[in-house]
Amino acid sequence: MVLPGGEPGRAVRVRGAGDRSADHGRRRRLAGRERDVNSDGGEDDGDLIEARVELVRRMDEGGVVLSSRLAETFLNVPRHPFVPVFYRRDGERFVPWRRSDGDAREWAARVYADDSLITEVDGVHAEDAGTEAVTGVPTSSSTAPSLMADMLDALDVEPGARVLEIGTGTGYNAALLCRLAGAENVVTVDVSARLTAAAEERLGALGLSPVVRAADGAAGAPGHAPFDRLIATCSVRRVPDSWLDQCMTGGLLVVPLKGTLAGGMLARLTKLPDGTAAGHLLHTPAAFMPLLSGPRPAAAPPEPADGHHRGSPLSGSVLDDWTFSFFAQLHLGPTVERDHHRTDDGRHVTTLHDPEDGSRTRVTDHGRRSGAAVVAAGPRDLWERVERAHARWRTLNRPRREWFTVRVTPRAQTLAYAEPGGRTHTWEL
Repeated sequence: MVLPGGEPGRAVRVRGAGDRSADHGRRRRLAGRERDVNSDGGEDDGDLIEARVELVRRMDEGGVVLSSRLAETFLNVPRHPFVPVFYRRDGERFVPWRRSDGDAREWAARVYADDSLITEVDGVHAEDAGTEAVTGVPTSSSTAPSLMADMLDALDVEPGARVLEIGTGTGYNAALLCRLAGAENVVTVDVSARLTAAAEERLGALGLSPVVRAADGAAGAPGHAPFDRLIATCSVRRVPDSWLDQCMTGGLLVVPLKGTLAGGMLARLTKLPDGTAAGHLLHTPAAFMPLLSGPRPAAAPPEPADGHHRGSPLSGSVLDDWTFSFFAQLHLGPTVERDHHRTDDGRHVTTLHDPEDGSRTRVTDHGRRSGAAVVAAGPRDLWERVERAHARWRTLNRPRREWFTVRVTPRAQTLAYAEPGGRTHTWEL
């Protein structure tokens, strides 16, 4: 292991069993581990080590079930070498932030906060942005550690397991996988040669040498298959056939499923002997950025100026509710896209568009009054589907993600929910 500042040191160990019966004692032991690392570095090194231990403590005391192996992994794999520069929001702008930009302790605390860190905006990596703020849409980030921990726990990586990661990003998750499985067993791919080159260099600086490739993640890594485990850190609408084909029978896949709406789903699947896969959704919402593969979608046409006008009791903001939006997505179909914003007077505006048939619907809140005004152009009123989905969701008593099962076959990929009375509802992804 290489400690913060590049100095070699002793690995941090968390003693005790991994079951929750040992949690209280393990937390007390963890609380005293800040100095359980030898370092010849200066005060800044101590700040980074303390920030890392504090991150693990916060995750352990929060809603994440950290096994001893996972806690040890996060303690021993530093995050800061993989995000030497990241963006912080300043209104509508994104400002690059380096350790040398002001208070180094504050920077360390931010790096080791349990938050995602934006590393790229509209294709401009934070390290390439200079000192000036940029505007645009975030296109790459370092995932919040607690979400990473949930996914790694679901992946259940044992030493020696062959692991494929789709979406190298900064390389931090690949480093965690190297610690869990052994670097020689990890393959990670990303469509961005810029990201994979930087990640490979930073992994090497920590003494880790997994296979790092710049490639279309939708194709997996056929030259290195088969794998015991597959994890994606980008979202897909449906699981690519290649991912399933490259997994061993009995292997596990952890995949973010997401359409155009907020609040995607995390599926944990097991490869079955017949070549299909089945599993369930995890409880955690996961709004990962989409897998970049193939041609980029064209810009959406202008909002409808004419069409059928009507009222709706439902505000467009219901799609910002992650407990509902994943369910609404199942009713909209794979080609529907969503844009949303607020007007100068604060009203919420949602526009749904289906490029397949040209349907386009705008939903504008009334403001202080409840409900919204709907304008629907084209062959279908897309908001009507959301209204029906919302009524069904309420009738089913707002079912939670983890109550749904997933089935992936060569012919169909489906999500299912079984009511307590036995009736099963099924949707195609």
